[in-house]
Amino acid sequence: MPNRKKLEKFNLSDVVKYVEDNIGDFHKIRIDSLDKLKLKTVLKKKNPYLFKAKYILTSEAIVKNLTDAHISSHEETIFGAWLEGLAIYINEKVYGGKKSGIAGIDLEFDLDGIRYIVNIKSGPSWGNGSQINKMISEFNAARKTLRTSNSKLNVIAINGCCYGKEKNSDRKGIYFKYCGQKFWEFISGDSKLYLDIIEPLGHKAKEKNDEYQKSYSKMINKFTLEFSKEFCKADGSIDWEKIVILNSAI
Repeated sequence: MPNRKKLEKFNLSDVVKYVEDNIGDFHKIRIDSLDKLKLKTVLKKKNPYLFKAKYILTSEAIVKNLTDAHISSHEETIFGAWLEGLAIYINEKVYGGKKSGIAGIDLEFDLDGIRYIVNIKSGPSWGNGSQINKMISEFNAARKTLRTSNSKLNVIAINGCCYGKEKNSDRKGIYFKYCGQKFWEFISGDSKLYLDIIEPLGHKAKEKNDEYQKSYSKMINKFTLEFSKEFCKADGSIDWEKIVILNSAI
């Protein structure tokens, strides 16, 4: 990473307050999405062959396996979006950055004569080849847009990931990939920020999780009843063919 000068002293208490004021949004979305979830939506999105291969025999077991897999991937997405907001907030405080209005770019900021354009992802293993090519196309389009008004503008593209590690940051000069500690230091100038944000993220986590568990338990019970009625045979065994037809039939 380049040597940089911060515009103002980094204040961790601002971050703690932001997290405490806003972490409730993540929990609210998490619980709201659970309350809106439909059994057939889950059954259509997950691989029925995998669950058959795992020798799952009861309605509650298959409902729990399917919904847990669905919830896990969904939570990763919504928490990734929440962390993106935290990163933009911190960068705005430290370097005067802002959420970009350019497609595919989450954050823009200027430092030492360089315009940084940042695409923020949750973790390092976020995309396949076509998704990465799309990001590169968006970086190139952003460079073109920014240089329309200033042809000499030095633009550097960054793929920032909120956790994980990446040994080789340089992607052939097209963009740089910063993960975990390196990403949080890049947007804040503070090499310990990746550790300092852990504690405030647990703000009211227990009481929020208790509320979540109540919704989760009701959903499992409701889905188990619905699953037994619609996807079990008269002898009580799971009707896998009916599940596969729902999931995959033309």
